[in-house]
Amino acid sequence: MTSPSQTTKSSRAGWSLVGPGLIVAATGVGAADLVATVIAGQRFGYALLWAVVVGCLLKVVLVEGAGRYSLATGNTIYEGWATLGRWTSWYFAPYIVIWGFVYGAAAMAGTGLPLHSLFPWLSVTGWGVLSGLIGAALVWFGRYAFFEKLCAALVGIMFVTMFLAALLTLPNIPELIAGLVPRIPEGGLVNVLSVAGGVGGTITLAAYGYWIREKGWTTPGHMRVMRLDNTVAYTVTGIFVISTLIVGAELLYSAGIAVETGDEGLLDLSEVLRDRYGTWAGTVFLVGFWAAAMSSLVGVWNGVSMMFADFVGHARKLPKDHPSTRLGGTWYRAYILWLTFPPMIMLFLGQPVWLILAYGVLGAFFMPFLAVTLLWILNTSRTPQEWRNGPVVNVLMGICALLFAWLALTQVQGALERAFGG
Repeated sequence: MTSPSQTTKSSRAGWSLVGPGLIVAATGVGAADLVATVIAGQRFGYALLWAVVVGCLLKVVLVEGAGRYSLATGNTIYEGWATLGRWTSWYFAPYIVIWGFVYGAAAMAGTGLPLHSLFPWLSVTGWGVLSGLIGAALVWFGRYAFFEKLCAALVGIMFVTMFLAALLTLPNIPELIAGLVPRIPEGGLVNVLSVAGGVGGTITLAAYGYWIREKGWTTPGHMRVMRLDNTVAYTVTGIFVISTLIVGAELLYSAGIAVETGDEGLLDLSEVLRDRYGTWAGTVFLVGFWAAAMSSLVGVWNGVSMMFADFVGHARKLPKDHPSTRLGGTWYRAYILWLTFPPMIMLFLGQPVWLILAYGVLGAFFMPFLAVTLLWILNTSRTPQEWRNGPVVNVLMGICALLFAWLALTQVQGALERAFGG
């Protein structure tokens, strides 16, 4: 018979296994996703709650697919892409270079905004530069165990602060439940796509296979724990994003208050919380805003740097798992530097139109690229028969491909309009 102490130890051991999924989910929920969800709540109340649930489900399917391929074959996602032909490299090479340059500036600015509001003695740019340097230092040596604990701490902060903000607003439970029924309010299609598509990551979804490798999950025997990890992570993320929607619905929609688009919208929301519940509420929310932004920064600095190192290893035809292409290796650190220092130019001098346009176009097509390539890889001989997609997963991945293709078109249209003043 199992004693209570043994049960407790077993439970703790089980929970200690959860980690890489929480990293990929938290990394993907940045300030832009929070703003999109807050504005959806501001405009439509609880009507788009179902889209949050759908978004979590779709991301679970994609991340599980990436992890399943890595465990079933022992290959990274980039090795899988490489088997599909050179066209994958022709897309990925300019994407990861341009995306990294623009994202580096956006991530540093995103951390700078809440820090400047909390500590105004340093500018947004100053705080952003400092955050980038700290993020680079934290991931430079490539110690995965430390990185996982750091992300878990940031996730805890962002989760508690947003959940507290949702409780403060006293959510309307009947309306919340009604929001689980799928419907698209008039003029709400773009918001539906933004909410469903923005729950938990873009390129960081593909980084999941690298994080589970560093965790030590490398064989099909780890398939069950990988799926548990992924499910728990997106359950936590779903609760977090639902809390964000509740804040938008109760605090803004019911009072007819509008906030700005962009990261500044979260600063507006902190002011509303401060006015309604006191200075402490606005301050706590800003801390959560910072944690969400910082978790995205360090997650990308770590996970996408591993992807870049893997890409360079293939381009240079280096042996599999060559030290320079692994966590803490030469090319891993080279990409950290690329994410950190060149983007500082954009913080000080502004963002050139052509670069923002290229970033918008390349970035928009990554999620359809991921969904389509996973469908291809996981239904062919590139994956052992027993680990290939089933009919339900194929349908869900197909929905992912169509949803993100539609999102890509709307994002490209928006990028063109911003670039050329349309």
